[in-house]
Amino acid sequence: MKNEKHQHDTEPIWNGGLLPRLGLMTAIMVIMGNMIGSGVFKKAAPMSASVQSAGLMLLCWLIAGIISLFGALSNAEVSGLIAGPGGFYAFFKKMYGRAFAFLFCWSSFSVLQSASIASIAYVFGQSANTLLGLPRLSASWESISIFGVFFPFENFGVKVFTICTLLCVTMANYFGVIFGGIIANISTMLKLLGIGVLIVLGLAAGNGSMDNILPLGPASGAEYGDLGLFGAMFAALLGAFWAYDGWNNAISLGGEVRNPKRNIPLALVIGVAGVVGVYMLVNFAYAYVMPVDEMKALAASDNSIIGVEVMRKAFGNGAAQFVAILILLSTFGAMNCQLMTPSRMYFTMANDGLFFKAAAKCHPKYHTPSTALLMQGCWASFLVLTGTFDQLTDTVIFASFIFYGASAFGVFVLRRSMRDAHRPYRVHGYPFVPAIFVLFCFALVIVTIIQQPREAIIGLVLIFTGWPFYFYWTRRRPEA
Repeated sequence: MKNEKHQHDTEPIWNGGLLPRLGLMTAIMVIMGNMIGSGVFKKAAPMSASVQSAGLMLLCWLIAGIISLFGALSNAEVSGLIAGPGGFYAFFKKMYGRAFAFLFCWSSFSVLQSASIASIAYVFGQSANTLLGLPRLSASWESISIFGVFFPFENFGVKVFTICTLLCVTMANYFGVIFGGIIANISTMLKLLGIGVLIVLGLAAGNGSMDNILPLGPASGAEYGDLGLFGAMFAALLGAFWAYDGWNNAISLGGEVRNPKRNIPLALVIGVAGVVGVYMLVNFAYAYVMPVDEMKALAASDNSIIGVEVMRKAFGNGAAQFVAILILLSTFGAMNCQLMTPSRMYFTMANDGLFFKAAAKCHPKYHTPSTALLMQGCWASFLVLTGTFDQLTDTVIFASFIFYGASAFGVFVLRRSMRDAHRPYRVHGYPFVPAIFVLFCFALVIVTIIQQPREAIIGLVLIFTGWPFYFYWTRRRPEA
């Protein structure tokens, strides 16, 4: 304890006032808390509707988990080499220069992180609706649209509840990273325990059957879209990747994690590997209880959540309410973890003169990027009004994998540009592991453009809205 205290007291304070207060365990909990949110309870139904086979649905979860682990391993090397406040902003600035780093961080604000926060919070609202029966507006109000794409008054009670929750969690993080870290630790532990109970109950269900898992391959007579089974698998993988998304977020806490060059790589590997195992088990339990045809029917329902409906079928309404409460806890914890990390990027970018000047403020008492947190919470609340859960998540995954591929390719870039630098961690399986991840990211982006052009266009528009701001800010503050 004495040594730990001395280490804490002598830790450097990063420029801007952020303090390195978080340990390895909290970094792991932040990663797992980010990843285990809404997707594990929600995405099995639309994935089953895409591939029309429980075996293929489980295969998609496994493939997405392995690919995500490859991405985490690749980024672990980079985070061991470049650690500090700003996370991917610092990575991309070193790899590709200031403009690309700005584009990533602007994209995080406009779509990647903000829409991710909004969609997780939306499932929190849907779970509350299962318990409380939140009010809806009339059909005439719900039919009002913007450009025929966005329906801001649809499911309005859920959306208002979601926004109120978002703002409350934003204020909790405003008052200190330690407070946010404590919420991450407690909520992640509790939801892992709850998911363990869900898995045991699902596999013990008397009306479950191994026949529901079959066939392992495509079902006879299944019909797919223009790209056939290949396109259906990629559509399902979008859902799985959403559930795995968030493994990268501890990187943004580099200025607040003790010994970041050791602890962040370790946290990435341990956190992602653990989540892969959890997801495979829980989705196997879903498929064991509920046949694919019933999952497909759930995918077409507005507020249905497969985790809730599986328990309702197996054990009745009491078990369904238990899962609804578990999802409330899970999404609340994930929302908290998601809110903690990206605001640090905006804070760092603002200090470089490449974001709204107010976001560079560090609260003098709480040592948090207070204004960046408030800006992020308000924009995420606006995004809640614009889209449904699946629309938000597909847009996020498309945009994310553009930059995830670029970050993994940075392993090759830095092996050349920083050849002699000390690397606390070198990616196992180099060059194959980062190369496979980069190629998969490229393929996923291309297939999404073909299969879901609306989500791809929305994502690209939000990414490139940052260019006018970049030229304005660089004229005011050129790079030194």
